Amino acid sequence: MSMAQTHDRGMTPGFADEVFEAQVCFRRCLEAFSFPGHLLALPVELAPPAPMNPAAAACLLTLADLDTPVWLDHAAAETSAIADFLRFHRAVHITAAPRDCLFALVCDSAHLPAPERFALGSDEYPEASSTVLVQVEGFDTDTGPLWRGPGIKESVRLWPRGLPETFLEERRAMSELFPRGLDYLFTCGRRLAALPRTTRLED
Repeated sequence: MSMAQTHDRGMTPGFADEVFEAQVCFRRCLEAFSFPGHLLALPVELAPPAPMNPAAAACLLTLADLDTPVWLDHAAAETSAIADFLRFHRAVHITAAPRDCLFALVCDSAHLPAPERFALGSDEYPEASSTVLVQVEGFDTDTGPLWRGPGIKESVRLWPRGLPETFLEERRAMSELFPRGLDYLFTCGRRLAALPRTTRLED
């Protein structure tokens, strides 16, 4: 849909060049999951409805569609603006149950739901699980646990600021369920970093 049509209908614009920018964002998302803990910037100009940040908006406009239910946390669902934005641009189905979603948007990172509230997949179909996009206050590279696992040379130290104190313990406990589990995308501004289920968080 053209920018002019978007403005005529009173909707916040999505990608200026939908095909090209979606391809760029898709490659960046793949890179983020291939190299966990590596901070990347999305080279797109988006001004999504508050409180959704540009990186989270770009990821959802790239990855979500009619066949991938999205759950919004209380901060994202406080008004209909974000749901309307996703429906308008990607015909996204918004679900009220986190366990039914393939993608979740958490704008209030301090109240990130416990992992068991989402779809964790099964041993036969581990891919039938949720990917949780969490908006954070920023990224610290000199504190927090060491990230180890596939795609990481030796180790990476990274901590997304604003997560609940219980996150680290819950994430470590979830690792015992592998290949079941959750994949996380942390976003701040136009930056993102991925924490797939294959990554271990160590002291």
